[in-house]
Amino acid sequence: MKKALFLAKKGNWKTSPNPMVGAVIVKDGRIISTGYHKKAGLPHAEAEAVRTAKESLKGATLYVNLEPCCHRDKKTPPCTDEIIKSGIKRVVVAMKDPNPKVNGKGLEILRAYGIEVIEGILEKEAKTLNEFYIKYITTRTPFVILKIAMTLDGKIATPTGESKWITSEKSRKLVHIMRSRVDAVLSACGTVLRDNPKFTARIKNGKNPIRVIIDPDLKIPLDYHVYNTPPQTIAVVRESVVNSSKANLLKEKGVKLLSFNTNKVYLKWLMEELGKMEITSVMIEGGSSLNFYALFHEVVDKMMIFIAPKIIGGKNSYPSVGGDDHRTIENAFNLTDLKIKRLSEDFLIEGYLKKY
Repeated sequence: MKKALFLAKKGNWKTSPNPMVGAVIVKDGRIISTGYHKKAGLPHAEAEAVRTAKESLKGATLYVNLEPCCHRDKKTPPCTDEIIKSGIKRVVVAMKDPNPKVNGKGLEILRAYGIEVIEGILEKEAKTLNEFYIKYITTRTPFVILKIAMTLDGKIATPTGESKWITSEKSRKLVHIMRSRVDAVLSACGTVLRDNPKFTARIKNGKNPIRVIIDPDLKIPLDYHVYNTPPQTIAVVRESVVNSSKANLLKEKGVKLLSFNTNKVYLKWLMEELGKMEITSVMIEGGSSLNFYALFHEVVDKMMIFIAPKIIGGKNSYPSVGGDDHRTIENAFNLTDLKIKRLSEDFLIEGYLKKY
């Protein structure tokens, strides 16, 4: 199963909106075939392992990190059919597929054909690997990571807005890796106007995320990086500016406009809209206000907080989480399942938002 999980990671988060899946077929104590899902639309891991096997699979055991699919509402045929036809006699899975179209049905089909099924091997690791997929397939909204880079005293910028570079090169490289893993990066016009970021994944073989930029009144200049494609950019704007001359120029440049008609952008609405576009994961890279807004409106699933051994000070310096409101100590945002890593001189704290 560890090898199946290792193979699944070779999909390198390029399988969205599908999960990352690896498969290993064993016979007489030998691994005789392997496979992994390379990209949405291509063969699933189990099918690839079955089809590339160079000897009979009769009596073999299949190890796979996710329950084999059994429905036909997709481009590829059900993996359960391939398994049954192959002669495999035992299937070991890490976890059930939470997709309502599967969710145990695939395992029931295999058992009905006399195939032994064992569940729950390295289940926690399997769920962590596909946490983006699990959130998306069960809620139709993306898994949201809030990334913050701050000093020891909790600041993300000086009073003048200076923020480059708070963290080390090693920390910044990890951020580029994370951009490559998520489907989209979300930011707002304040951050973009200050830093003119590209929000690209500048790593070898990395994929660039879709850029989702909250720019209600189209204040960002047309020549800024985010409005020059590729990669794809979605501008979240007021309905009143959708047909403006600037909006039309953005459309000509390939920028997609997503409009709202409320006073402020409701992030839960935005996540629902992104989910409709099959965006399964989002990393927020914004400023104090957006950070608080995302937490306050409970769209954040996970936080990645990079802490540099620096102190800026100053009451007018920008805090990592700002906003016009606050929570009491008893009702503060809480993180669970904490992990702490050292990255050069920085520390990275990762945790999941406790849901009330």
